[in-house]
Amino acid sequence: MSYEAAGVSLAKAEEIVERLRSAVASTHTPGASGSFGAFAGLYALDDKRVLAASTDGVGTKLMLQRDSGRLRWGGMDLAAHCINDILTCGAEPLFFLDYVAASKLELELVTELVEGAAEICRDSSCVLLGGETAELPGIYAEGEFDFAGTCVGLVERERLIDGPANCKPGDVVVGLRSAGLHANGFTLVRSLVGTDAYDPDLLLPPTICYLEDVRKLRDRADIHALAHITGGGIPGNLARVLPPGVGARIETGSWQRGAVYDWVSEKGVSEEEQRRVFNLGIGYCVVIPEADVAADDLVIGRLERDLEGVQFS
Repeated sequence: MSYEAAGVSLAKAEEIVERLRSAVASTHTPGASGSFGAFAGLYALDDKRVLAASTDGVGTKLMLQRDSGRLRWGGMDLAAHCINDILTCGAEPLFFLDYVAASKLELELVTELVEGAAEICRDSSCVLLGGETAELPGIYAEGEFDFAGTCVGLVERERLIDGPANCKPGDVVVGLRSAGLHANGFTLVRSLVGTDAYDPDLLLPPTICYLEDVRKLRDRADIHALAHITGGGIPGNLARVLPPGVGARIETGSWQRGAVYDWVSEKGVSEEEQRRVFNLGIGYCVVIPEADVAADDLVIGRLERDLEGVQFS
């Protein structure tokens, strides 16, 4: 069982990003900052402050959430996911915008989604500034819908977290546990479920917002990099914040993944495929100096010189 066999190609997604690189670069003005393909886009507001922005969607997890009466969790997934993305550069969330599109809008559906997003926004002191709803029967099949959003945050330039500029061999990788699968890989999950009954509390818990965890870590540690573990798993996301010539060695036995990964394994998904698709129970990676590690930190790996990407041991 694989993600590609279920209908999603991670390689094709990477190819598309590369094809878009020149078009994106052609729009840059002096305010544009950061690198294309980062978790958040950066724009210099002035010489001291930088705006960070990220757009994403919940994906086909919404289909299972709708069927199980958990659409509020879908709203929580969306807001937490976008906030986690801008958080990787050290930004604090300012405001959030959402977009609901469907073949035919249903009041209860929209309400559940937006109320879920609002819950995360309230907890994060992030203003749900507005959004858009659209009925598109010519695009969406009957009964189908989508939910996407954008978060904008602010970071002082001197507090900007730039992984490739800061990470060094010998730094450790601290893992922040996930609530489960979060919001990635659900085309594969739906193919595993098929027409069988499933436990929504096992498969569908919403994405954790790591804002408060990162704030606490930043108060006591020198954070060199932050990686949000989404599509592509730990290898595809941790590698995005590492400099050339430095890789990460992850100790797979250093944490427990949670019961949902037992279910995924029992359904026939290989270890290699799980590493490529899912977060494996780690929703966020924080790179800090070894000297800053506290007793309760979950250390899952270490950075090494001349290591290619992310390797598992």
